[in-house]
Amino acid sequence: MKDEKGLYYFPFPANKRVRMYVRQGQDDIDFRLWNQDDPQLWETHGWVPHGAVVQAQGIYKGGPFDPKKAYDLNLAKALLAEEEKILRTQP
Repeated sequence: MKDEKGLYYFPFPANKRVRMYVRQGQDDIDFRLWNQDDPQLWETHGWVPHGAVVQAQGIYKGGPFDPKKAYDLNLAKALLAEEEKILRTQP
């Protein structure tokens, strides 16, 4: 999906109030979390490269926020590829 902030998916499908935005960064795919119930989150947490996400996954010890589920590299790649395909076909 796409809105004024960019491409996104729902990292927790049952909660449509949280979105994970994705973009192609300089060297990696970047992620940025948005939460309708926490507007400051967008401002205080910038774009996170996938490499940093992988490092965070290594220290994850359990809890309500599982980075392996929230930061879905395959889904991000699919969204970016679909967007690129759409842009290539536009006049």
